Amino acid sequence: MSLRLRLALLLVAVFCGGGWLLVRTVLAEVKPRYLESMEESLVDSSRLLAALLETQLRGDTPDPEPLRTAFAAARSREFAAQIYSMTKTQIDLRVYVTDATGRVVFDSDNGRDEGADYTHWRDVRLTLAGEYGARATQSIPGDNESLVLYFAAPLRRDDRIVGVLSLGKPTRSINTLVAAAQRRILYGAVIGGLALLVALIVAANWVIAPLERLTAYARAVRDGKPARLPELPGRTLCELGEAFAEMRETLEGKKHVERTTQALAHGIKAPLAAVRGAAELLGEEMPPEERRRFLENLRAESGRIEQIVERLLQLSALEARTALHAPERIEAAALLAEVADGFRSAGRAAGVELAVAPGAMGTVSGERALLREALANLVQNAVEFSPRGGRVELDARADGAGVEFVVADSGPGIPEYALGRIFERFYSLERPATGRKSTGLGLSLVREIAHLHGGEVELVNGAGGGARATMRLPAA
Repeated sequence: MSLRLRLALLLVAVFCGGGWLLVRTVLAEVKPRYLESMEESLVDSSRLLAALLETQLRGDTPDPEPLRTAFAAARSREFAAQIYSMTKTQIDLRVYVTDATGRVVFDSDNGRDEGADYTHWRDVRLTLAGEYGARATQSIPGDNESLVLYFAAPLRRDDRIVGVLSLGKPTRSINTLVAAAQRRILYGAVIGGLALLVALIVAANWVIAPLERLTAYARAVRDGKPARLPELPGRTLCELGEAFAEMRETLEGKKHVERTTQALAHGIKAPLAAVRGAAELLGEEMPPEERRRFLENLRAESGRIEQIVERLLQLSALEARTALHAPERIEAAALLAEVADGFRSAGRAAGVELAVAPGAMGTVSGERALLREALANLVQNAVEFSPRGGRVELDARADGAGVEFVVADSGPGIPEYALGRIFERFYSLERPATGRKSTGLGLSLVREIAHLHGGEVELVNGAGGGARATMRLPAA
């Protein structure tokens, strides 16, 4: 599982768990807050009604007639009040009044309990005792939707409690408002939560993307490709990137010296043995013709040693570079024509025709001398492996993202056993015309030039025979 996916799953888990707890807590707190607000306003209303009723006392007995008249008038009038998501069309308050003994003298519910003893109800009992009286009672036992809240206020005369006025309000309408509020909170939480989750995933990607660029840089270093340290945000990542770059320079320096030494020793071992053998034989008496043959061999092998040293130095210099020097825009067709012109005479001598495709196109950015040398190595191989009367074709194709330089010959192709080793140093195949091998460094040089330009090179057998070399470079 990738680090990006793990971080995303962790953020989703934390978000879902934390969001669920938060939303659950908020939804659970909605109804109590509504009920608190309801209680506060009903306490004020009960106190106000009690104060008005105190002005209508007949001795120590409350006079219920003003309340009876007021309720009858209010209920006879039609109205429609839009309260947020609820439409109210009738009064659902219940008011009852008791005397000092707790007997009901007025009940706004059509006089339902007038004459009943209400001292067993908490609101009446506590208020008569001089305390704050309130109660919550279900009109239908077991049905929470039928819950009614009652808030009582004392009726006083000369600092004596002579009765109780209790104001009741069903919670059914509150339940409707609470449900609507909870829906709005839930919808808002879902939309806001999704937006936050997207922001968290974007933030996670912002953190992971630099690490992925750094990983790609490390892999390019591992594969021996030229790579530039990516731009990294933040001090910690910048320090990590610098540590990678310093480690790369140190390791490449040691590896470069070791590789060059081994390559040089391997490359000149065989020519030196031939030179030493020829030198020993020249110290003996031999016919002039044979002596000349050994001298020619000495010259050829010493030239081979010189060529190996020059190629190794060139290859080492390329491997030590991390960037191009003064790159320029190069037209692919012009570069192919330039390389082909340089091999016209060699091609005629070998009886091989060189042709540049008329539709060659594309533009790359790079060092002209290096790219010319890379293509020259590919063309030289193609000419050397093509039979007399053969043909070497050069082409370039652009596809928007890159340009492919193609060199195809009409030779015998690459043996199956050699396909995986063709770019190894000092690995070479015998030329059909001479039976000799090259230094085995040309294709290694081509690969280093391609990597330095941010490209790749491959050599495969063509579908119609022969070998096909393709060097792909980024388009300018």
